[in-house]
Amino acid sequence: MTVPPVPDRTPGPDCYGAQVVAPTDEVRLVVPARPEFLRLARVTAAGLAGRLGFSYDEVEDLRLAIDELCFGLTGPTGRHGTVELVYLIEEGALIVEGNGHFLEDIAPIMLTDLSRIILGALVDEHDLSSEPNGPHFRLVKRRHSDSARAGD
Repeated sequence: MTVPPVPDRTPGPDCYGAQVVAPTDEVRLVVPARPEFLRLARVTAAGLAGRLGFSYDEVEDLRLAIDELCFGLTGPTGRHGTVELVYLIEEGALIVEGNGHFLEDIAPIMLTDLSRIILGALVDEHDLSSEPNGPHFRLVKRRHSDSARAGD
C-alpha cells in the first residue's frame, strides 16, 4: 500500500505581507479597563501593523502610543468597566479609537505634558478627550517605512 504524500502547508514568504489585510477592514476589541487586559490592545495593534507592512520601529512606536493613551483613559490602576477599541485600516495607515465605558463618574481626563511629547514623537495624530458618553482617544499611525527604503 502506498501512502499519498503530505501536501506542503508551509506558509510562503508573503503570508504576513500587506496583502493579508484588506485596505478597509475594521477590528473591534472590548476588554476590562484593567492594566493586565490592556496588553491585548497593544498586541492587537502590533499584529495589525505588522500585517500592514509597518517596520519594526513603527510597530514599537504604535505599541508605546497605545499604552500611553490607554493609561490616560484608565489611570494606573484601571477602572470598573470596559475599554472598547476600534482599529480602522486604511491604505498605509492604522487608526485606533478607544472609548472608556466606566461604572464610576470620572473627572475630565487629560494627557500630561510628557505624554503629549511622547505621543507627538510616536504617532502622526493623537487626541484624548472627555466625551458625554465617556473618555475617548484617537490615534493615527502612518507607515513611513516605504519612503525610508526608497532613499536607500
